[in-house]
Amino acid sequence: MEDCIFCKIVRGEIPAKKVLETDEVLAFDDINPAAPVHVVVVPKKHIATHNDAADEDKRHLGALHLAAKRVAASKGLSRDGYRAVINTLPGAGQVVFHVHMHVIGGRSLGWPPG
Repeated sequence: MEDCIFCKIVRGEIPAKKVLETDEVLAFDDINPAAPVHVVVVPKKHIATHNDAADEDKRHLGALHLAAKRVAASKGLSRDGYRAVINTLPGAGQVVFHVHMHVIGGRSLGWPPG
């Protein structure tokens, strides 16, 4: 999608501090972190919301989850815990309409969130 900020990051048109990149996903540090570790993981394929995911997106969404696990391990979060979050639509806090997962940790995370 031409105007999508995450698509522009994937294409290299907007700089980002990359944490992980594979054929299917890109992970980068969030510019407005909610915790000491806050990484955004995006599929390279544009999917606007979780509701828009289709059967043919299984590979991309599976890669998203596996990348989140790898990011957490690389940031030292695997032992103490982390949160992996996908917000869907504005009511849940989705601001950028390109499916993405936040990997958050490095501090105690309360429940319920928000």
